[in-house]
Amino acid sequence: MDLIHIHNDDNVAVSKAPLPAGTLVNWSGSMMPLVTDVPAMHKVCVRPIAAGEAVIKYGQVIGFAREDIAPGTHVHEYNMEAGNHQVEHDFCRDYVPTEFVAPEERATFMGYRRPNGKAGTRNYLAVVSTVNCSVTVSRAITAHFRDSGKLRDFPNVDGVVALGHDSGCGMSTSGEGYQTLLRTLHGYIAHPNFAGVLLIGLGCEAMQITSLMRETGLQEGDSFQVMTIQQQGGTRAAIESGIERLTEMLPAANACEREAIPASELTLAVQCGGSDAYSGITANAGLGAAADILVRQGGTVIYSETPEIYGAEHLLTRRACSPQVAQKLVERIKWWEHYTAINGVELNNNPSPGNKAGGLTTIAEKSLGAQAKGGTTALQDVYLYGEQVREKGLVFMDSPGFDPVSVTGQVASGANIVCFTTGRGSAFGGKPVPSIKLASNSNLFERMREDMDIDCGGILDKRFTVAECGEMIFQHILAIASGEQSASERLDYGDNEFAPWHIGAVV
Repeated sequence: MDLIHIHNDDNVAVSKAPLPAGTLVNWSGSMMPLVTDVPAMHKVCVRPIAAGEAVIKYGQVIGFAREDIAPGTHVHEYNMEAGNHQVEHDFCRDYVPTEFVAPEERATFMGYRRPNGKAGTRNYLAVVSTVNCSVTVSRAITAHFRDSGKLRDFPNVDGVVALGHDSGCGMSTSGEGYQTLLRTLHGYIAHPNFAGVLLIGLGCEAMQITSLMRETGLQEGDSFQVMTIQQQGGTRAAIESGIERLTEMLPAANACEREAIPASELTLAVQCGGSDAYSGITANAGLGAAADILVRQGGTVIYSETPEIYGAEHLLTRRACSPQVAQKLVERIKWWEHYTAINGVELNNNPSPGNKAGGLTTIAEKSLGAQAKGGTTALQDVYLYGEQVREKGLVFMDSPGFDPVSVTGQVASGANIVCFTTGRGSAFGGKPVPSIKLASNSNLFERMREDMDIDCGGILDKRFTVAECGEMIFQHILAIASGEQSASERLDYGDNEFAPWHIGAVV
């Protein structure tokens, strides 16, 4: 079969291979000639579409025809546009309570139980910068442990990671931007994948250590230390002091051992980047099936990237657990409409050049494919960027679509494992949380094999079903959470991907 027809109502299908004009394709029991060339992964019209009529994919409107489109014609930017389609949110219309696996039958993973009761999947030490001005010192401290060989004596410590960023000053000390960075820093400092944290400031920045600790309730102790470069007497003195403090934390960190922990304590961040037209059919669908398994095990799934649910948000509001939760999601959409408008950006024109080359034409089409990775269970709550997740089950965290920024927020919110789908090939990994890369097609998997963990392309050629793919992903999540290295960890990604979201003016 040359074409993939996703839903009975669709008037387009997806090509599985590059097909030249004149090719006869099997459609609905008869042979249909192609009027134009159709690239692989792109849409082909399978029913007549009149100018102005809706283009339907996934059983949903993804845009409108610019002109009459005949069956067998390639459908893309030149003959299709986003248009102005208004969806009905229908709060809670499709809500169904989750059916949980009995506690005694739930899966487990081998993780780290922290003193506060939280569960970690890795065992790092961290040097966190409050401001860009302290990043050089933070990285120098980290480099000492990487280059000196000192960590060889502490085999249970996964490493020392520097979390530097380009903000922390030139900003207001109150308001949305400040609170967003505050939540992000707090979420990382308190993350269960860290056995110890050293927080370093310059001393005069907007993001003051004393204010951060007062507003978050953080307290210094053996596993959490703070200092500023100015108080220490300069760069060299700060580096020496930082090395000494982390050296003192190493024995306790090395004493941490993995133990069996219920899968209900996994918090999975689901993410997609470099998507193609197969992503919504294979990798996102398989990840959604895995997300459903984890939720039924009592775990948590954080779905994000607000601009990339635009046009598909009704699929979440309809299965929200309450009208209040649904309204919170709608409010975030409204915030983004305002935010993009005042910054001269069109939210409805999101697909990147790579997305478009992969057959995606409009944000609605991209969003409908992206939403598959959230699975099918009820939406339990909606959170701000980096806000601590309190509810179990499927939740949504507001974030940009830019992958490093979005994942940074998910980790700050409590994710202890990440699954990242890609159709074009994304290079990503973020310490201290392992990222599992899911390829939407087998060609990508083979071409970038060192970067990919799972080939979801088997759904296309029927080597396995979506449900079987979901089970395979879930078992891989348990293995990676228990200490097996992901592809991005083997390549040592994660030292440069800490990217807090900037909101507001830099002054």
